[in-house]
Amino acid sequence: MHAMSNPSCQQIVVVKNEKGLHLRPAELMARLAMQYEATVMVTKDDQSADCKNMLSVLTLGAVQGTQLGLSAEGPDAAEALSAVAELFEAGFHELDAE
Repeated sequence: MHAMSNPSCQQIVVVKNEKGLHLRPAELMARLAMQYEATVMVTKDDQSADCKNMLSVLTLGAVQGTQLGLSAEGPDAAEALSAVAELFEAGFHELDAE
């Protein structure tokens, strides 16, 4: 029976890059999330955004140091979640670009 249910996973991430969750990271995240079937949501306080929707991610206004919740639901939820979490962990590859 339980094989039918869509697994869901959650993780807390912190925005590390200096400029926060601006256009470029939002685009990177959307492009990455679209490679997965799972729905990946990012949550700040009581606002949620679909990672595949760049504009809704931008409306979160997440600045450097913001703690966000990531959650994923779907057949490849675990992979999608860890991929998006790694992007946050890497500071959207902006940390080394001065």
